[in-house]
Amino acid sequence: QVQLMESGGGSVQAGGSLRLACVASGNTLTSYCMGWFRQAPGKEREGVANIDSDGIISYADFVEGRFAISEDNAKSTLYLQMNSLKPEDTAMYTCAALYCPSGQCYCPNPPTRGYAMDYWGKGTQVTISS
Repeated sequence: QVQLMESGGGSVQAGGSLRLACVASGNTLTSYCMGWFRQAPGKEREGVANIDSDGIISYADFVEGRFAISEDNAKSTLYLQMNSLKPEDTAMYTCAALYCPSGQCYCPNPPTRGYAMDYWGKGTQVTISS
């Protein structure tokens, strides 16, 4: 069991930046596929980025080099640095974790909608105005 809590969302203008954080209970990131997802009202959830237990990173095509996922294992925290934000990035951003008891955990490339993920945070709202 793992608990996830996101922070860092807010309202910014197009072209701005936000840094999202997801704090996980314990220090289990090394045994997880960790991912960021987003969902806009009336639309399906979509994967944004993920990082597996070996540190291999994958991004959705729409990221276009603008975002960077990272993790701080000492702090059990997952980050999503978002730059050059666009109005279409407006969504609820949620982090999620897929636990692999073996300690070796792979993430899908490209990121999926996250239905296989085991644990979810509540999300943090990102609103980009033009």
